[in-house]
Amino acid sequence: MAAFENDNFPESLAVKVEVMPILFPLHMLSGGLALLLVPLAIALRRRPRWHRMAGRIAAGDVAIAGITAFPVALVLPVTGWSAAGFTAQGFVWLLLLGLGLWHIRRGRIAAHRAMMVMLAATTSGAIFFRVYLALWAIFAHGRHFELFYACDAWIAWLLPLGISARIMRHNGTWRSVGA
Repeated sequence: MAAFENDNFPESLAVKVEVMPILFPLHMLSGGLALLLVPLAIALRRRPRWHRMAGRIAAGDVAIAGITAFPVALVLPVTGWSAAGFTAQGFVWLLLLGLGLWHIRRGRIAAHRAMMVMLAATTSGAIFFRVYLALWAIFAHGRHFELFYACDAWIAWLLPLGISARIMRHNGTWRSVGA
C-alpha cells in the first residue's frame, strides 16, 4: 500500500527483522498465537481440564510475547511515545498474566476471571492497532504519521482495557475481585 511506502512511515518491519532476526519473528509469532490462544482458553472455561491445558499454553505464549515486546518496542521506534505505549502494553500484559495466575493459585476464581478478561482486552490491542493504522492510511493521506502512531500505540490497547474494566465495575465483578 502506497501510504506505508512514504517518508512518514519510517519504521519498516524488515529493518526490525534485520536487527532482531530471532526476537522479532518470535514476538510476532507468539503475539499472533496469543490472539487465538487467550480467547480459546476463555471459551473453554466450562471444561476445566481443557481450560487448564489451554490456559497453561496461552500463559506460556503470552509470557514469551510479553517479554519480547520490550526489545521490539524499544529498537528503532517511530517515536519515544510510541515506544512507551508498546512498552506499557507489554508491562500491563505481563502484570495481568501474573495477577491472574496469582489469583487462581489462591482459589480466587472471580478475580482470576477478571484479570484474564482484562488480559484478553489488552491482547486485542494488536488488532485494534492495525485497524486504526489502516484507517489512518485510508483517511489521513500520509499526514501526521508520527503523532498518529504514538497515539495509536496507547489507544489501541488502553481503550479495550478501559471498556472491559468499566463493564466489570458496572456489573459488580470488581466487588468479587476484592473479596
